[in-house]
Amino acid sequence: MITLYGSAISNYYNKVKLALLEKGVEFREELTIPSQDAAILTKSPLGKIPFIETERGCLSESQAILEYLEDACPEKPLYPADPYARAKCRELIQHLELNVELIARRLYLEAFFGGKVSEETKAEVRPKVEAGLKGLMRLAQFSPYVCSENFGAADCAAWPHLTLIGLATSRIYGEDLVAAQVPALADYLAVVTARPAAQKVAADRAQALEAFFGNRRP
Repeated sequence: MITLYGSAISNYYNKVKLALLEKGVEFREELTIPSQDAAILTKSPLGKIPFIETERGCLSESQAILEYLEDACPEKPLYPADPYARAKCRELIQHLELNVELIARRLYLEAFFGGKVSEETKAEVRPKVEAGLKGLMRLAQFSPYVCSENFGAADCAAWPHLTLIGLATSRIYGEDLVAAQVPALADYLAVVTARPAAQKVAADRAQALEAFFGNRRP
């Protein structure tokens, strides 16, 4: 059985968890935080989450995990069979993670963790996130899923990332930049959230967030 290590407050963890649930892969979860502990570093080279443990060893980086699951458990595919469509799916995921989420992550300290982000950083991040979202709209289809009429790997990434980025930008700028740049967002989120696997991930995420922030209250 696969063991998924990490925390349900992580959008990358939820990306992998959603894929496991959608593919019907049996797995168990092990709550783990990012760590430089030697035991964790033997499983994830930088101590990051998520990572998985398989009968052959451990694997880190959410995208590598998604593609491993696709190859190892092909019965319920999350990628298109056509090579070009498959590449377009990967292109969208990479664009979203490198050109939108990675940039928006600079806001998370203040948006979620009680820290402070400089006004200069906020001013720098906003146009870059907006540009990245405009680029996403050039790649996405929302018909009704982000890459096609079928739920797939791109949705495993897009749903948790767009939800978190929207919340972060709402808290920092007083405006959900995702909703502003992605007109189909509300319909898309409704379609994905109607899926039982997404409902499970959302419920577990809400419980984990309550536990995390509850423990931080004085």
